[in-house]
Amino acid sequence: MEALLLSVGLLLGAYVLVYYNLVKGPPCRGIASLRGRTAVVTGISSCGRTREPFNLLLRVNHIGPFLLTYLLLPRLKTCAPSRVVVVSSAAHRRGRLDFTRLDRPVVGWRQELRAYADSKLANVLFARELATQLEGTGVTCYAAHPGPVNSELFLRHVPGWLRPLLRPVAWLVLRAPRGGAQTPLYCALQEGIEPLSGRYFANCHVEEVPPAARDDRAAHRLWEASRRLAGLGPGEGAESDEDPQPEDPSSPSSPHPEEPTASELHPSPQSSPDLSKVMCRILVKAEPELQTS
Repeated sequence: MEALLLSVGLLLGAYVLVYYNLVKGPPCRGIASLRGRTAVVTGISSCGRTREPFNLLLRVNHIGPFLLTYLLLPRLKTCAPSRVVVVSSAAHRRGRLDFTRLDRPVVGWRQELRAYADSKLANVLFARELATQLEGTGVTCYAAHPGPVNSELFLRHVPGWLRPLLRPVAWLVLRAPRGGAQTPLYCALQEGIEPLSGRYFANCHVEEVPPAARDDRAAHRLWEASRRLAGLGPGEGAESDEDPQPEDPSSPSSPHPEEPTASELHPSPQSSPDLSKVMCRILVKAEPELQTS
């Protein structure tokens, strides 16, 4: 009986993936060019173990993109109109954020699946809150679901003996990377979607999200928690960064006053400063290239 149920489940899952891939995932049409635009697309996935006791899935899938976007906000506002695209997943529908256990490490594959769904819910809430924070600045943001994609991420954590069996199945029922890129590209390039800032997109159109992903109070609470976890301190959000520091023409040592300084990013020794310092150094090194382009 168990074997029969397993077979039925596998067939049903294969049917859903094929339908989602071939029927519900057509290529986007009418995508414009990136020329003259500024877009940031954030999306990454990871799981595993670290020496430090924290939730690696949340840190990599949400906190990392959050910090990168936060540090780029002054530049994005300067280059407005610009866009931020957060790569999420349909798994967010199974997510449920528990702020009392937000950064606790996960153990076992069941907890990892739950933590992955929670991190993708965090992506959707982040896009929603970011749209609120940036209203009127010319910067819009969107959460995008690429669909089931046949990429290295799919097989990264599969046991080696199982990969030869799964590769043909993945090739048959999963989208090619080009197909998975369609919705993020649509959000980055499509004309006229600015009024939909903060919404969730899949298959190149807006999709409604469950109540947990529309909770503005939870989105703001997540924003504040993300600032602390990223080492940005318990500030009040992006509004405090909308007005850059006044530029002093007699002070040549501050050529980029709109970028947050290291002291601003790390007000507390209990925070996690290393990641912010690394990102600040990356921005400073990249600045000459941005000026010459």
